[in-house]
Amino acid sequence: MAQDDAKTIDQLNEEADIAADYLEGLLDIVDYEGDIEMGVRNARPVVQIVADDDTDIKHLIGRNGEVVDALQQLTRLAVQQKTGERSHLIVDVDGFLKRKRQHLRDIALDAMDEVRETGESVDLDPMNSFERKIVHDVVREEGFKSRSHGEEPHRYVTISMKASAVDDDADDAEDADDASADRGAAESDE
Repeated sequence: MAQDDAKTIDQLNEEADIAADYLEGLLDIVDYEGDIEMGVRNARPVVQIVADDDTDIKHLIGRNGEVVDALQQLTRLAVQQKTGERSHLIVDVDGFLKRKRQHLRDIALDAMDEVRETGESVDLDPMNSFERKIVHDVVREEGFKSRSHGEEPHRYVTISMKASAVDDDADDAEDADDASADRGAAESDE
């Protein structure tokens, strides 16, 4: 299937089912209690592991989400092995991604407040492409300008005011190119 071809809801649900079966098998192996919730959001299959007693489940998140990221990569490979197609499946554990998105939103909003107060651009700490994309989206929603700089793994976002209405078109094109590059790289991070 070409990358530009949209998958049907049935194909996305099939990917979620395959992923859920794979993750249930992993939970059985490590003897963790957890329920699997499946769905489709933004044309992507989403599978979340949830539990009432989150003691064991926290181990599936890891420090800074490194374990859930690894689980996502393994699960995507399991789905690809069964379907023969690359998956953009999202795996979440105990709402980690929701909390991470909110944290990144708060960082971006704080930086925009600083830009508003000082009139100076603000550089954020290095982030992966998934995190940068979230920041770019928040910044765009708020009417500010953002741009990524540097080389992986030290790539970071700079947030600034838009210069003027005349510059908006050029800035928007530049921001779109930057966000598009981050979005392409984010597919491996998500």
